[in-house]
Amino acid sequence: MKILIELFIAFAKIGVCTFGGGYAMLPLIKREIVENKKWAQEEEIFDYYAIGQCTPGVIAVNTATFIGYKVKGVSGAFAATAGVVFPSFVIISAISAFINRFSHIAVVQDAFNGIRVVVCALVLNAVISMVKKGVKDVLTFFIMLVIFALVAVFSINPVFAVLASAIIGIIAGKLGFRKDKAKQ
Repeated sequence: MKILIELFIAFAKIGVCTFGGGYAMLPLIKREIVENKKWAQEEEIFDYYAIGQCTPGVIAVNTATFIGYKVKGVSGAFAATAGVVFPSFVIISAISAFINRFSHIAVVQDAFNGIRVVVCALVLNAVISMVKKGVKDVLTFFIMLVIFALVAVFSINPVFAVLASAIIGIIAGKLGFRKDKAKQ
């Protein structure tokens, strides 16, 4: 029971401290889960991010569910998911009662503009960290650029981009382009 409470509290801290959606939570998840709690390795977190991105739902919730499951099975998945969602539920419920009364006030609009800038910085930090861990060689750099172009310029569905990247990774591994053979 203690570990379930720890999972709930760890993810509630992440949920309460994050503005701007799932991607803004990623650096906090990495810090809390990898560095502080040591419930997962950094490589695992990036795998969870990738899986969380291509499965239905919010990436932070999906990632919390994966980590909770890793730590304590199904009950851990529920505890972590409830923890990451609970602060948002409480905050959104409170804000929704008052937002229409205050959203037109200049100081409130200015505060939201400031929050958006911070969210951009948090997302950029997550992207840079993921690139450092995910791009391991020329092939993975090329895959990243091509997939980015397909998604950003041609609006290819991200699910298809993930599937295409997985297939390319499998083929590259079979052809001997993979450098970390120890994981096979």
